[in-house]
Amino acid sequence: MEHTDISAIRALLSAKPRPVGWGQRRERLDEIGSVWPAAGDVRLSSVDLDGIPGEWSLVPGSDDSRVLLFFHGGGYCSGSIVSHRRMVTEAGRAGGMRTLAVAYRLAPEHPFPAASEDALTAWRFLRRHGITAGHIVVGGDSAGGGLSLALTMKLRDAGEELPACLWLASPWTDLTMSGSSLITKDPDDPLIHKGYLQELANAYLGGHVDPGDPQVSPLFGKLTGLPPMLIQVGSAETLLDDAVRLAAAGGEADVAVTLQIWPHMIHAWPLWNARLESGRQALESAGNFFRTHLRGLA
Repeated sequence: MEHTDISAIRALLSAKPRPVGWGQRRERLDEIGSVWPAAGDVRLSSVDLDGIPGEWSLVPGSDDSRVLLFFHGGGYCSGSIVSHRRMVTEAGRAGGMRTLAVAYRLAPEHPFPAASEDALTAWRFLRRHGITAGHIVVGGDSAGGGLSLALTMKLRDAGEELPACLWLASPWTDLTMSGSSLITKDPDDPLIHKGYLQELANAYLGGHVDPGDPQVSPLFGKLTGLPPMLIQVGSAETLLDDAVRLAAAGGEADVAVTLQIWPHMIHAWPLWNARLESGRQALESAGNFFRTHLRGLA
């Protein structure tokens, strides 16, 4: 059944030609990410995060004093609250918590450090509104995973309180594209290929940032002192090595790392949790991780 389910998602992804241009790419990701909308019991509300659009979600029975701060994927150039709504709202359900999805500024119109600045603004918004650091999970998929990690490193360097834990789903952590799985997994991955990633990285870096800078490639940064992190990645994705190397580097830095490699899964597969059993299972596992590490949870 699982092979049938993932085959259906692969068919969805290949149903149309790959889009060309930033506008078409953004429309396509919104389209494929929102095939299955948020569940009917999810309460959604828009919020202004000091000039940055955001969206709260809450399901019945969840604790609104605990928040998943979520940064969507899309290579820093696409993705939105709409494309990732089903994923983030179901992650919140699994963790029994409220979620805050952030529509950070996108490249190439807004290259680095715009997304990084917006991530910090969203964090400060939560803290200013009385959410304690230990009641916050910071997470995201793909570029959003890298952004989550870079934000937490910035907070640590500033001597600030850190989130309870990190959730990194198919994280893009190396903009130098040095991972071997970019080559070995290329035939298996229907979404992410090295040439495409290079185009995204060029747009995000704006021609003036070293792709090896830890602010954009947190794999190469100092990981000591970071909170526990859950890294989830599919065995059939080109960014497998970004996740595996991050887990090893975190372990060497004495960070409590949980690495999950999901057989046959593709990049950011929890997006399609409404159709994919492994997507639901991954979110349930993430929710259990959140509950374990949220401080003060009875």
